Amino acid sequence: MTTRRSFLKIGAAAAITLAVGGVIYRLANPPALPHPFTLDGDAKAVLAAIVPAMLGPVLPAETAARAAALEAAMTRTLAAIHGLPLGTQKEVQDLFGLLALAPARRWLAGVSGSWEQAAPQQVAAFLESWRHHRLDALQTAYLALHDLILGPWYAEPSSWAAIGYPGPLKELQK
Repeated sequence: MTTRRSFLKIGAAAAITLAVGGVIYRLANPPALPHPFTLDGDAKAVLAAIVPAMLGPVLPAETAARAAALEAAMTRTLAAIHGLPLGTQKEVQDLFGLLALAPARRWLAGVSGSWEQAAPQQVAAFLESWRHHRLDALQTAYLALHDLILGPWYAEPSSWAAIGYPGPLKELQK
């Protein structure tokens, strides 16, 4: 028969054992420092599907020019991600990792096939649903993708003509 006193002793001993075990584990396996974002095959496929959906009509219509613009946009997006603090780069890596997983791609993004096979309208619909989603986490993820793609795109002077921006005003010389 277990008494209340023996139950409390066993509980205290178990708690102490777990605490000691946790300390030993942390000493033997220190937490890894965040590493810089890497654009692996899965992340590249996600980005390659999202960039044209985000940039849409501002991309050139001619095939070779469009491909070059998409490659430049992906390069500038990667540079923007690398400009973020390592902790934030880890969060972006986690977002791309999540979107690369087939179940998450299906249930969170509504893309049933691979990202390479996703129709631009399907990707645009997923982005629009995240933009107005009731969960703040998905809205934040949309805003991160939006800023990481459109910010570097419009920071490039060659993109300004598409929106009618003449560039910064020139300083008047006296």
